[in-house]
Amino acid sequence: MSPTDPEAPPTASNGDAAARIGPHPGYISSSNQYASELKIRRMLRENGCDPAREDNYRLQGVQLIDTVRQHLNLPVRTFDTACTYFHKFRLNFRDAEYNYQDAALASLFVACKVEDTIKKSRDILAAAYNVKNPDKPAASDDKIFESPGKIIIGLERLILETIGFDFRTRYPQKLLVKVVRSILGREAGESFFKIAYAMSIDMYKTFVPIKRTTFSMVMALVELTARMTGQHLDAVKEFAARRPQYHRPAVLETMLDILDLYVQYHKSTKVGTQFDLNRFMDIKIALNTELEKDFISRHMYHCSRCENEDPTPATPGSATSPTATLSSWPGDLSMRRTARGQDGTMRFVFDPEAAREEQDTVAPYFNEEYEEYEVEVEEPIPPPQHEHEGGGRGGYRGHGHGPRDRSDYRRGGSYGGGYRGADRHYRGRRYH
Repeated sequence: MSPTDPEAPPTASNGDAAARIGPHPGYISSSNQYASELKIRRMLRENGCDPAREDNYRLQGVQLIDTVRQHLNLPVRTFDTACTYFHKFRLNFRDAEYNYQDAALASLFVACKVEDTIKKSRDILAAAYNVKNPDKPAASDDKIFESPGKIIIGLERLILETIGFDFRTRYPQKLLVKVVRSILGREAGESFFKIAYAMSIDMYKTFVPIKRTTFSMVMALVELTARMTGQHLDAVKEFAARRPQYHRPAVLETMLDILDLYVQYHKSTKVGTQFDLNRFMDIKIALNTELEKDFISRHMYHCSRCENEDPTPATPGSATSPTATLSSWPGDLSMRRTARGQDGTMRFVFDPEAAREEQDTVAPYFNEEYEEYEVEVEEPIPPPQHEHEGGGRGGYRGHGHGPRDRSDYRRGGSYGGGYRGADRHYRGRRYH
């Protein structure tokens, strides 16, 4: 490519930096439907979340979404979407920047628009207020909802930016009905489906919905229900063996995450109160034994380098286990939250490949290439200034004042001539 080629990146001479051509390309944000366990741990560590407090806020926020959803008679798909947005929002913002209740209601507000079950912000606030205060209900046009309504509308914009305007979500309940009917039939699977359906609601109190695919979540719910009830486990395994998309490590991780929820928060779930706590612990031990036998990692996409950097092992539960500490979280594994600049515009691109191609095209025009060089310069040291040249009896003979001290600054002995040079190294950059 010749220097006069119009398609070549701009160059500059005389050591000046390359001048920019055209406006700043801005910043690109591309949505990501899934997040690994290591990425979730890293984001929680960067936000400085306290594990126990984060667990409580997450459980209470999802419970608030479910309660308000039932009060407004909204479908379960709206609940799934709202919980997904709620989890993603809390992973990107610190707890000190917002109230978890406002975030939960704002997520439900956005989910109502996405799922075409539109509700006004005042309707959602009034429903939340009436659930909490059933003796003193308030209408949606009450003045007490003016200020909270503005907060929800403000959080709506942040939620849209967090999800990258990508409104795709997963609804495991719809596929759960089909899988249970395929395995057990319509009548025989009715009682089985009730437990599995309640477990699908409890699952959204964990980070499983933003980690796994719909089929992995459904198969984990079905197998875990079969293990809980002690029925149809062989039929479930036969059904899974015939499905090429079935991935055993993903299903095992999902089941263990749900079991961690039931073991640690037994009374805060729908299914946890229906079974004995020892039953959950026995199933968890059996699944961990299977992991060790088949040499399967507890979490998928495990990074051994991060494990070596952090000698403290991670807890067998999820990233927000109450026994987890900040020292047990691994290092940085993914990009930080997109930072905005003052000289660029934030743009949201749905296709990651298109975003990467655009960045590669623009990068040569904004990257500075340079080489380092060193220059040696001999710099003389100036002679000392003497206040007393004479050396009489009453004169001061301290360092730097008497004639005997001149030898300290001469090159050739006590009274040698010339000044000693000092070699100085200067480092610079030469831009291309």
